[in-house]
Amino acid sequence: MNRLALSYWSGFSASLMFALLLAGCAIQPPTAPIAEPIPLPAPTPAPLLPSPPPLPAPPPAPLSQLRATDWSALGNWHQDSLIESWPAFLQSCAGLKNLPAWQAVCADAKNLNGLDNAVVRAFLEQRFQPYEVFNPDNTLEGTITGYYEPLIKGDRLPNGKARFPIFATPEDLIVVDLSSVYPELKSMRLRGKLQGNKVVPYFTRGEIENGSFNGKPIAWADDAVELFFLQIQGSGRIELPDGSHLRVGYADQNGHPYKSIGKILVDRGELKLEETSMQSIKAWGAANPDKLPELLNSNPSYVFFKELSNGLSGPLGALGVPLTAGRSIAIDPKFIPLGAPVFLSTTFPNSEKPLNRLMMAQDTGGAIRGAVRADLFWGFGNEAGELAGKMKQKGRMWVLLPRDYPVMTNTQR
Repeated sequence: MNRLALSYWSGFSASLMFALLLAGCAIQPPTAPIAEPIPLPAPTPAPLLPSPPPLPAPPPAPLSQLRATDWSALGNWHQDSLIESWPAFLQSCAGLKNLPAWQAVCADAKNLNGLDNAVVRAFLEQRFQPYEVFNPDNTLEGTITGYYEPLIKGDRLPNGKARFPIFATPEDLIVVDLSSVYPELKSMRLRGKLQGNKVVPYFTRGEIENGSFNGKPIAWADDAVELFFLQIQGSGRIELPDGSHLRVGYADQNGHPYKSIGKILVDRGELKLEETSMQSIKAWGAANPDKLPELLNSNPSYVFFKELSNGLSGPLGALGVPLTAGRSIAIDPKFIPLGAPVFLSTTFPNSEKPLNRLMMAQDTGGAIRGAVRADLFWGFGNEAGELAGKMKQKGRMWVLLPRDYPVMTNTQR
């Protein structure tokens, strides 16, 4: 991630700073209601990545939307197949093991023998404290959406079909981390570009699409709408003409806020709210090709990509480890520590069928804002896309933290 020396900011006004202030959004979920669930296979253990560089130790900042509770408060805790979450838990440990609060528990988890549901449950209950997550108004339910890893068609070089560039992070994009000076900005970044001796907002989507931007494409997509949704998902695969796949993942973002085009279509009367999904938006775009560019550009946010190894077991989340289908979620790191286990109680898309699972908070997202808020990663391909594109459920969350984790919370209920 590019960092700018603070000297660039000597003349930077407070109003411009907060105009540029945005969380780095890795993934932006679709707006949706929902479809019949498709059973997910049990995840298979994935090889751990090489040890990532150490992360800075988190300060014991108050996580004010957490409240200590006991295990009996977790709905259907004893019904979940916890062994299915273990590979994702070990992936989290690959990203957290250098943090003091996680070192001991992750070292012991790696050496745990005789794994089955009973062993995993006993380990978690002995080593972790559950916290109920609640909203500022003291309510317990929030919105649970979904995302996935799409497959779109394209090529490494432009041609008659592949006409829409997939850009790498531009060299002139400035990203400033002020958290060492302002701890309250820990999960936020400033993005912009230099114009003379001033920092100004970076190009919007419309400016990038209309030629004001001179970027470097890493590949080219066949379809503008599919590329748009690739940016919303934050990662995906490009099917090349020879049938091979090029995997791409989130690299950075232009610093402008995400604006839902689904909501825009509803506000204009083009779609009904209850019918709005990724699939219905794509259908609208196919039926209205001349209106499509203006609609897409009404979302000023723009995501840049980097090429990833095809050997990864899943796309990389904000924690820097591969995501696990059905066991990884994106959260707001202002309220839930990145990497922590989270017990999620919700329902399957378009269904009253309960979905109660231990998840791992391994990702973040530009539209994932709030305490009881999560985006569930459904995996790769069309079936995962059907679930993700139509998921918008109510749910509750409990975060599990090591018993010596440095956290100040509200008192136990």
